[in-house]
Amino acid sequence: MPFMAPKEYKTEAKPIWCPGCGDFAVLSALYQTFSALDIDPTRTVVVSGIGCSSRLPVFVKSYGFHTVHGRTLPVATGIKLANPELTVLAMGGDGDAFAIGGGHIPHAARRNVDITYIVMDNFIYGLTKGQSSPTTGSAEGDGHGFKLTTTNPHGQFESPLNPIALLLTYGATFVARGYSAKPKQLAELYQAAMKHKGFSFIQVLSPCVMFNRTYDELDAAIVPLEGQHDTTNLGAAMNLALDTSTEHLGIFYQVEKPTLTDRMEAVLQGANPDGKPQDVKKLLASYR
Repeated sequence: MPFMAPKEYKTEAKPIWCPGCGDFAVLSALYQTFSALDIDPTRTVVVSGIGCSSRLPVFVKSYGFHTVHGRTLPVATGIKLANPELTVLAMGGDGDAFAIGGGHIPHAARRNVDITYIVMDNFIYGLTKGQSSPTTGSAEGDGHGFKLTTTNPHGQFESPLNPIALLLTYGATFVARGYSAKPKQLAELYQAAMKHKGFSFIQVLSPCVMFNRTYDELDAAIVPLEGQHDTTNLGAAMNLALDTSTEHLGIFYQVEKPTLTDRMEAVLQGANPDGKPQDVKKLLASYR
């Protein structure tokens, strides 16, 4: 496959996000990453759910699957199992990932499916005009009293989820956080995640400029992680995740473990070690 420049991964479709949306930088970093890793678009699938961020596959020259709300990971898992040679990415937002799709994350993580899951977290439902999401208030503190169109007049009384702590708890083998305002570092995180063999998760802080403009709060809170801790130390990673007074950027945790595909291949090899065609009638007769 010949080298492709970042612009060659663009489709003719133009992004329709609001001017200033962090998702533009998320997409640009993906083009840069594909080019740097020399990704073959004919052997790549980008899967998404529903929401502003989930429009992304339309803008990438690869195979794409715009699936239903919250079902990104089951579809991505099925694609990877059907053809393990494919590069598979799952894309979504904080609502799609942690609300209706939240039940799928622990299973993708524990199975260690060899896919990369990029969640663009703007702490709000932007596509449906500013309702609170599972992470609303994360950029401002504990979320209590945060006022939106769907909260009561005194603001919300729910605490936001902690995506990094959740993924560490679920057993993800690669957990990182990036920021749309730092696209160079974001592209570097993408590259590390896509090179990782196993389930890789990146929370991208990607502010919504229309309903939850949090650039100022994030700029004041970010702290880089590079070289500051052992990324194989789960306890240290969890301590960093639980420090919600700052927004640490970088790789929290990374370890190598057998993937779901590895384990399935081992089962198949054990069931048929010589690789010869099996007599189906004989196999069925053995269960009588």
